[in-house]
Amino acid sequence: MAASTTQPDSSSWQRLFRYLRRNSIQNTLKMGFIYFMLTLTALVISIPLVWMVSTSFKESSQVFTWPIEWLPNPFRWQNYPEALTSRPFGTWTLNSITIAAMSVLGHCLSATLVGFAFARLRWRGRDVLFLVMLSALMLPQEVTLIPQFLIFRQLGWVNSLLPLFVPTFFGGAFNIFIMRQFMVMLPRELDDAARIDGCNYFQILTYIIAPQVFPAVGFIAINTFRNRWNDFFHPLIYLNDPKLFTLALGLRTFRGEYAIEWGYLMAASLAVILPVLVMFFFTQRYFIQGMVFTGVKG
Repeated sequence: MAASTTQPDSSSWQRLFRYLRRNSIQNTLKMGFIYFMLTLTALVISIPLVWMVSTSFKESSQVFTWPIEWLPNPFRWQNYPEALTSRPFGTWTLNSITIAAMSVLGHCLSATLVGFAFARLRWRGRDVLFLVMLSALMLPQEVTLIPQFLIFRQLGWVNSLLPLFVPTFFGGAFNIFIMRQFMVMLPRELDDAARIDGCNYFQILTYIIAPQVFPAVGFIAINTFRNRWNDFFHPLIYLNDPKLFTLALGLRTFRGEYAIEWGYLMAASLAVILPVLVMFFFTQRYFIQGMVFTGVKG
């Protein structure tokens, strides 16, 4: 008996072609709508930045004209050198770099050590203490502001840079949580193999765990640098001497009692946020990895 073969008729091919064409059109329309909404959202979000750039090249009389002059006429290029030389921006930049760098070091070091203790070591009361630490995330900073200020005043640290970075060496609840969750995902067989080879806990952290949690360390470093560089509230509380001002606090000096130097203020503001934008542009890969690979295990 000869084997029979079934050939698809033309109507089957036509139905398949219509199905594929319909799905292709639907996917194209869906992706087009998504890209349209993303583009529209990006344009709306960028309006304040565009206005800031435009204002940084304007004279004071052009700032609040209506309708808005997006392209200044004439361009006042002098706003940038005059704004940056009218205040001690060199000293303020050094203060901001010092605070940001020391805060990055403190948060990365303390989060790695404490996160390792919570994630890889077994000790009595570990889970209870971890929950207590997480409860600190629920407290707004206004609740602990006055006790911290009183402590730093007793230590004689008010009107110095110490209160702005020394607390970072004692850990931060959010950063410790990020590091702990990242370390929990690593297989414990790595620790067992290292102990068989004679490594102690510090060597396990240094040679085995630390190289594998670099994305989390990068995320903490980038996030800490951004927060400390842009921080206005804490320098306002602890600093009184203009020589100790940070860049964020120094921008306030362009706001007088009766007038605001808008052109200078916008020019200086753009110069201040530029390092953060450049840093995030080159390090966004580590920032995203630190968020994506931080699991919820444990």
